[in-house]
Amino acid sequence: MKLSRQFTVFGSAIFCVVIFSLYLMLDRGHLDYPKSPRREGSFPQMLDVYSLIPFDNPDGGVWKQGFDITYKPDEWDTKPLQVFVVPHSHNDPGWLKTFDDYFREKTQYIFNNMVVKLKEDPRRKFIWSEISYLSKWWEAIDVQKKDAVKSLLENGQFEIVTGGWVMPDEAGAHYFAIIDQLIEGHQWLEKNLGVKPRSGWAIDPFGHSPTMAYLLKRAGFSHMLIQRVHYAVKKHFALHKTLEFFWRQNWDLGSVTDIFCHMMPFYSYDIPHTCGPDPKICCQFDFKRLPGGRYGCPWGVPPETIYPGNLQNRAEMLLDQYRKKSELFRTTVVLAPLGDDFRYTERTEWDHQFKNYQLLFDYMNSHSQYNVKIQFGTLSDYFDALEKEASASSRNSQSIFPVVSGDFFTYADRDDHYWSGYFTSRPFYKRMDRILESHLRAAEILYYFAMKQAKQYKISKFLSSSHYVMLTEARRNLGLFQHHDAITGTAKDWVVVDYGTRLFHSLMNLKKIIGHSALLLILKDKHSYDSYSSDTFLEMDLKQRTQSSLPQKNVISLSAEPRYLVVYNPSEQARSSVVSVCVSSSAAQVSSASGKPVEIQMSAVWDTATTVSQTAYEEMLNKGDGKSLEVTVQFSWYGTTSKRDKSGAYLFLPDGEAKPYVYTTPPFVRVQRGRFYSDVTCFFEHVTHRVRLYNIHGVEGQSVEISNIVDIRKEHNYEIAMRISSSINSQNRFYTDLNGYQIQPRVTMSKLPLQANVYPMTTMAYIQDAERRLTLLSAQSLGVSSLKSGQIEVIMDRRLMQDDNRGLEQGVHDNKITANLFRILLEKRSVVNMEEDQKAVSYPSLLSHITSSFLNHPVFPMTEKVPVPTLQLLGEFSPLMAPLPCDIHLVNLRTVQSKVDGKHSNEAALILHRKGFDCRFSSRDTGLLCSTTQGKILVQKLFSKFTVVSITPSSLSLMHPPPDARNISEINLSPMEISTFRIHLR
Repeated sequence: MKLSRQFTVFGSAIFCVVIFSLYLMLDRGHLDYPKSPRREGSFPQMLDVYSLIPFDNPDGGVWKQGFDITYKPDEWDTKPLQVFVVPHSHNDPGWLKTFDDYFREKTQYIFNNMVVKLKEDPRRKFIWSEISYLSKWWEAIDVQKKDAVKSLLENGQFEIVTGGWVMPDEAGAHYFAIIDQLIEGHQWLEKNLGVKPRSGWAIDPFGHSPTMAYLLKRAGFSHMLIQRVHYAVKKHFALHKTLEFFWRQNWDLGSVTDIFCHMMPFYSYDIPHTCGPDPKICCQFDFKRLPGGRYGCPWGVPPETIYPGNLQNRAEMLLDQYRKKSELFRTTVVLAPLGDDFRYTERTEWDHQFKNYQLLFDYMNSHSQYNVKIQFGTLSDYFDALEKEASASSRNSQSIFPVVSGDFFTYADRDDHYWSGYFTSRPFYKRMDRILESHLRAAEILYYFAMKQAKQYKISKFLSSSHYVMLTEARRNLGLFQHHDAITGTAKDWVVVDYGTRLFHSLMNLKKIIGHSALLLILKDKHSYDSYSSDTFLEMDLKQRTQSSLPQKNVISLSAEPRYLVVYNPSEQARSSVVSVCVSSSAAQVSSASGKPVEIQMSAVWDTATTVSQTAYEEMLNKGDGKSLEVTVQFSWYGTTSKRDKSGAYLFLPDGEAKPYVYTTPPFVRVQRGRFYSDVTCFFEHVTHRVRLYNIHGVEGQSVEISNIVDIRKEHNYEIAMRISSSINSQNRFYTDLNGYQIQPRVTMSKLPLQANVYPMTTMAYIQDAERRLTLLSAQSLGVSSLKSGQIEVIMDRRLMQDDNRGLEQGVHDNKITANLFRILLEKRSVVNMEEDQKAVSYPSLLSHITSSFLNHPVFPMTEKVPVPTLQLLGEFSPLMAPLPCDIHLVNLRTVQSKVDGKHSNEAALILHRKGFDCRFSSRDTGLLCSTTQGKILVQKLFSKFTVVSITPSSLSLMHPPPDARNISEINLSPMEISTFRIHLR
């Protein structure tokens, strides 16, 4: 029987512990929003809209999911129709091919031809969104091409929209990563092109989150566009002419978060569905589909090349569609996108589209009886014209547009085809994404501090290292993975491997940066850095062998020679945590930096369910009191429907309610007891399920940890779920977070199919009644539902053998052994007015926020690779003077690039988030070691080892300094606010 031990720290001589705790401390710098005009009426919440919509899906005629649109011919006599045709090309950074393959085979030609073709006629326009592709092309082109691009941007023919590294998914992506890829894109644009995007363009994410609207607003955007919204919601908005609205956050009592949003009305962003309601006609104006080409029109009528003989007839056909489309909106300005996936690769397509359309435009514009002004435009051309028109027709500063709050999940594009499958698809990588995020954040923070010390002590070996290049590459690899076919789990198998390899490569590099930066900061003699840092001197605790395997703990081989254990707490809060490391002998002892013995718990490390490893022991730090909860956890299976359309990477189409998980042989159950934690592990065929209680006086002792190792690689067309049941009387209401940023109340609706009641969960979901709240906290994004009162159900993995007809052309069968990590928190509610619970806004408790933060940002134990007797380390290194207020989270401290490639400046972007929390939950005896300060932080009380040379407010992604960007001495943040500051430390 193989045996091994694991110990939980606190002990003596063989081990030295250096607790290296970084608690970061914050508050808010002010970005005053422009005062917005008052908006019309009371504003609808999406939850109210769902209760109004019948979801009956009648046949709408040519616009199948809509209705017949009619107009009077004289409607534009007083105010002519203005049409902006906006050419675009949607380039997925990986989907059916990898990012590099797409670039090589398609994207580079789009850019090369754009430079030539836009120059031929100044009336031609083009928009672009994904900076990951633009930057790759930019590296390869000559100065003439670069200058041509700059002049096209200057004269308004070419516009960058959104300008993030990718067009991110809005369901599974965490706000940390969404902001990071936005900064990466905007910083690249600032350095290389000197442009600042002002309009958002999100035509392909599978459902839309208000978090995205908030982040764009904070980055200085004034308009945005969305497309993939439930067809019944589109129809409802079209009927009420509310497709253009001010999107307001549900927690905003004023209008500071309002951003103008355009929702595209029809089925898709392709040309057949963007000129008007009739795809059969619109398709005839996609001149890439001319007879003789590779594409035709599925409606059977091909386009015709425009010549004098058909000009009048064709112009009137197209104008009729534009007029009908305009009937769905409140102004006479019409947006008509002209593009599709990877369009405009060949010069012939540029010629066919631009020349034929120009003939149509010239004809319409020269015949005054049509009352139309039509032209090519960029997205901002459209929004600018719209704004001008709207302000002319607004009455007494009241806007003609409504206000809407809430989100646009769960998306269905037709019938009962709800896109709730991708909330869970490829969960192995959804977990890896979050591990990379916590490593990137830790590395960013440590690197900035270490770089400051390296400059101060002139440590050339650190300053000349490739750390910043590796950091930039990690930002970009994480950014690429936020793409709406990457983190979603909706790409081809080998593309998933490509993403995984990038994430894995950057994870290894970030471990090096953390190790080197930590070593420099904690060395007593900084100049000895050169002699210790050749290899990664401090070794991280977890090792992952390949991009598709689970991380394993390093076993530290002990000897008579003591060895340093360094623990890095990446949180801005002080924390009392259990630290586990694996050692080679059960006789290990641990002592603190001052030489005092540290208490430990020694536990076996099990190789398999029943055999204990002979070569490793696990170790951990202490604290708590366990309360018993009346909560049951069960597993269950979903199959897929027997109908023609079945579940796939995108769609969840179950064969009815979940069936209980049945096992033929009873599971092997293992119980461990110890001073700091005790756990029960059940070994089922498809799940190794561990429940652990921590007996410590800290936040981590307040909740139960659940770890599931899931393996469904032998199953066919099954999805495995974990259901948590309780006696909480939650009825049909539950709450899920959006992007780890805010909570969206949900109502399980019996008028909708089961799959429509599944929503994305990024970090938490909860149910509640008058007395209690039960929260499931998650360390990875998954699909969640509450199909019966008192239940939370999370889908942990899915294996599907067929394509679901959304273009992927494969099922999901590259499943891995996947680790899912959760915590369950039960809290007592006090002073509850049940009417409050009907409101459109809800907040987690402070305890819940901090538990989530600790779950997502675990401590990093590091050990000396080989004991070096001469090594002298500091007892601790704390860059913050004190922990930050409880409700303030340090999102990032991100070293800013310099004007030179691969180099950095002296500044960093300090990003702070003041969390909104429900203060009716008591924080007494919860182990919280912090206080709140109404969002105030004094700058000089922030850092202990560094001087703040300057700190100035900025827009979220550093694009816009405020007009009066002065040095500030106090940061003030409102609840829910995320703010960025440019900071220079010395």
